[in-house]
Amino acid sequence: MTSQPPENQDKDRPGGGDGDAARTGPGPEAGSGGRWSDLDRPPLNGTALRRALLRPGSLWTGLDVVPATGSTNTDLAARAAEGLAEGTVLVAEEQSAARGRLDRRWSAPPRSGLFFSFYLTPRVPPERWGWLPLLAGVATASAVARVAGVDTALKWPNDLLVTIGDEERKAGGILAERAGDGVVVGIGLNVTLRADELPVPGAGSLALAGAEVTDRDPVLRAVLRSVEDWYGQWTAADGDAAACRLQDAYAAGCATLGRQVRAELPGDRALLGEAVAIDGDGRLVLATEEGMQRPVAAGDIVHVRPAVQE
Repeated sequence: MTSQPPENQDKDRPGGGDGDAARTGPGPEAGSGGRWSDLDRPPLNGTALRRALLRPGSLWTGLDVVPATGSTNTDLAARAAEGLAEGTVLVAEEQSAARGRLDRRWSAPPRSGLFFSFYLTPRVPPERWGWLPLLAGVATASAVARVAGVDTALKWPNDLLVTIGDEERKAGGILAERAGDGVVVGIGLNVTLRADELPVPGAGSLALAGAEVTDRDPVLRAVLRSVEDWYGQWTAADGDAAACRLQDAYAAGCATLGRQVRAELPGDRALLGEAVAIDGDGRLVLATEEGMQRPVAAGDIVHVRPAVQE
């Protein structure tokens, strides 16, 4: 995956830049009474995160860390309906009603992952807003690979994969929803989940993938800085994913390309073919056995066979 600008790299490593990795205790938003029991899962430091991310000229304008909520996406969407500043970020230590695409539930123990949403109001043609979840995927995958030292890949359209043993596992997902005058983008990332805590077969976590870093503060900082960088490039290009090289970056990190897949489409339909490209609208292009190329805009993708090795 692509990386962030060099000036951001040291800041996102534990002990690098901004001083927030040197904290000795939880911030005031760390949870009930500021107490926590799992030494491997300290609470996020909201004060330090704000100091690192909320700066003049930054995309990020507000950041709150809450002990628990139903869904950060739902919460921000409700606030967006009443008027919300672009760059508002909401992070939860635990979610009780998180969901992904196709309304699938996403659950994890408290403080075992990163569960957050942010609000964007892109000043680009609305027909190009469909690139936002793919942009978030590229930003997340590249940031996680760099800071945590974990190989990452993207399963179209919005799953983050890591390798555990010789198997690809889903460690994260992205959900984007129209809200108010913009879009709420939610990201869920399994960080320290152990094997017996995984919610479903095929799930994984950064820790199980051998991550060098599982401190959630630097991982969150890195992801948000990477999103800011890609979002700036994309909006500067008026949402043209080819011009800002977002389309190329997504294709380069997409594990779906080159594989035989089954696209499970709305209306109980299915389409079989080889995933051959990501088109200018962010759609997955399948080459079918009938010799046709069919773009898929929405659907559940099942990897049937591994990618062809060159």
